[in-house]
Amino acid sequence: MQGRKILNGGTTMKPAILFFTLFLFLPASPLWAMEPEAGVIKNITGNATIGRGEQTLPAAEGVKIHTKDILETSAKGSMGIIFRDDSTLSMGPETRIVIDDFMFSPGTGKLSFVTKISKGTAAYLSGKIGKLSPGATRVETPLAVLGIRGTRFLVEVE
Repeated sequence: MQGRKILNGGTTMKPAILFFTLFLFLPASPLWAMEPEAGVIKNITGNATIGRGEQTLPAAEGVKIHTKDILETSAKGSMGIIFRDDSTLSMGPETRIVIDDFMFSPGTGKLSFVTKISKGTAAYLSGKIGKLSPGATRVETPLAVLGIRGTRFLVEVE
C-alpha cells in the first residue's frame, strides 16, 4: 500500500479524490443551461426581461435565448432576436412571447420553431427552418394558431 494514504475506516484516498474531481465537473447550472441556445438578442431599446425558470433576467444585447424563455418588453421597449437558423424576431412595445420549442438539427431532420405570443406586436422573418421544413414553424396566439408557410409576417395581439 505504498503511496496510498489511508483515511479513517480503512478506505483509500483515491476514491475520495475521484469523487471530488467528478463533482467539480458536474454542471452547476440548471438543465436548460446545458441545452444549446435558440438564439441571441441582437438589439434592444428600453426595458425588457427574460423569464427563465424561476428567474427574471434583464435582457441585453448578446444575451442568449433558450427554449421555454419568456420574453417581455416594456411600454417603451423593443427587442430583436436572431435565431440559430437565421430567423429573426422583432418584438414591439408591451409584448410577451414564449419560445415554446426550438430545434435546429438539419442533419437529423429535427426542425421546429414554435412561439406563443400573448400580447403585443411581433414581426418574423423565416430562416433555414422555414426553407427546409415549412410546416415546422408555428406561432400561437390566444385566438389562433398561425402555420408559417411564407417568409415573413407581422402579428398583433391586443
